[in-house]
Amino acid sequence: MKIARSTLRPSRRAWLAVAAALALAGCAAVGPDFEPPAPPAPQQRPSSAPDLLRGLPVNEETLPQRWWTVFGDPALDALQDRLLAGSHDLHSAALRFAQSRLQQAVVASQAAPHVDASARATRQRQSESGAETRLVQALGGANRAALTEVLASPFPLYQAGFDASWELDLWGRVRRSIESADAGVEGAAALLAQTRLALGSELARAYFQWRLAQRQQALLAEQVAAARDALGLLQAQAAAGLMAEDEPLAQRTRVAELQAAQAPLRAREAALANQIATLTGGLPGSLGDALAPLPLPAVDAAPALPDLSLGLPSELARRRPDVRAAEAQLHAATADIGVAVADLYPRIALGASVGLQSVEAGRFGDWGSRTWQVGPVLSLPLFDRGRRRATVELRRLQQQQAAVAYQQAVLKAWQEVDDTLLDYAAERRRHAELAARLDDRRAAWALAQGRRAHGLGSELAPLQARLAYLQASADLAESRARLHTGLVAVFKAVGGGVESGS
Repeated sequence: MKIARSTLRPSRRAWLAVAAALALAGCAAVGPDFEPPAPPAPQQRPSSAPDLLRGLPVNEETLPQRWWTVFGDPALDALQDRLLAGSHDLHSAALRFAQSRLQQAVVASQAAPHVDASARATRQRQSESGAETRLVQALGGANRAALTEVLASPFPLYQAGFDASWELDLWGRVRRSIESADAGVEGAAALLAQTRLALGSELARAYFQWRLAQRQQALLAEQVAAARDALGLLQAQAAAGLMAEDEPLAQRTRVAELQAAQAPLRAREAALANQIATLTGGLPGSLGDALAPLPLPAVDAAPALPDLSLGLPSELARRRPDVRAAEAQLHAATADIGVAVADLYPRIALGASVGLQSVEAGRFGDWGSRTWQVGPVLSLPLFDRGRRRATVELRRLQQQQAAVAYQQAVLKAWQEVDDTLLDYAAERRRHAELAARLDDRRAAWALAQGRRAHGLGSELAPLQARLAYLQASADLAESRARLHTGLVAVFKAVGGGVESGS
C-alpha cells in the first residue's frame, strides 16, 4: 500500500499546536525538589574520648572493601566467599533489588509514546431498530423496508491499524514518578548492601567465637591435666600425713569442675559450626572440610589489627547502608508529593491512529479504505470528594515521617559508631594488660620450675604456677576473640569497607 506524502503532511496550525504542547511538556515539575539533608553531627568530641577517636578521615587503606581480609585469616576469607555465593538471605535481597530495577523500567516507560497495533476480521449484524437505521426512518419512502433489511443483514468487517498515545507531562507527574522509582532502586541497593554487611559481620563473629571455643578446649585440656597432677601430689602428701585431707578434696572438686566444662564447650563449638553452615547456605554439618581443625596461633601472639584512626563518627555514618536507604526513602517520599500534586491538574495526551477498514476483503488494501484520526485528549478532575487533595496531604505527612526516620537513622549510626570505637579501644587496652599479665605468669612458672630443679620450694608450686599461667592464657584468648568481634562490630557500624573508586 502506497500512501501519498501530501495527504499526511500536517498543516502549519497542527505543527504549531504540537510545538506548543512540547513546550508545555517541558515545564517545571510541581511539588518540592529533593535536596540531600545534612546529617546532624557533633561539633567536637567530649574531653573524655580517647585519642584513638581523634584521627584522620576514612581512606581506602584504613577500610578495604573486603574488610574481613584485615584479619589475615584464609579460612575466614573462604567462608565469606561462600557466603556471597550461597546465602539464601543474600539471594533474596538481590531478587528484591532486581525487582526494583524492573519496577523503575515500568515507571520510566510512561515518558515515551505508546504504540499498539491491532487487526481483526469479524462478521456482524446491525439492529433493524438501532441508531444505524434512524436515517432510513427519517427519509421514509417505499424503499424504507428494503434499505432497513440491507443495513441489518450480516456482513464481514476487516480492520487493521496502529494506535499511538503520549501523555504531555505538563506538571511533571511522570517525571516525579520516575524520580520516585529511581530513589526506590537506590534504597533497594542500599538494603542489599546492608544485608551483605550484616550477614558478613554475623559470619565473622560466629567464626571467631568458634575459634575461641577451640582454643578454650585446648587450654581446658591442659588445665585438667595440670589439676590432676596437683591432685595426685596432694593425695600423696595427705597419705604421708603432710597435710590435711580437706586439701585433696578441694582439688578433686576443682578437677571435676574443669572436666564438667568440657562438654558445654564441645556443644558450643558444634552449634557455632552449624550457624556458620546455615549462614553460608548449607546444611548443618556440611562444612566439615572448610571447618576442619585449623592450627591455632600461639597464645601470646599479638593480633595484627589496625588502631582505627577513623575520624569523627558523623563522617562515617553517611556511608552506612541503612542511612543511605533512609535517605532514598526520603527522596522517594518527596517525589511522591509531586505525583500527588500533579494529579490535581488536567492531563493532556496526544493520540493518533491510522489504519484500514473494509467490508470487502478484496478492497481491504485500497487507498479508499484508509482511516485516521489525530488530536489531544483532555482529562480534567472536577469532583472526587477531596480524594486528590487528601492524597497530597497524606504524601506530605509520609514525607515528614521519612525525614524523621532519616534523622533517627543518622543518630543511631552516630551512637553505634561511637560506642563500637570506644569498646574496641577499651578492649585493646585490656588485651595489652592481659598480655603483660601472661608474661608475668610465664615468668613465675619458669621461676617455680627453676627453684624446684635446684631443690628449693615444694613440688606443688610449679603446678600451681602452671595453672595460673593457663588461666591467664584462657583470659587472653577470650580477650583476643572480643578484640576480633569488636573490630567486626566497628566495620559493621561504619558501613563496611570503602568501595574502590568511591
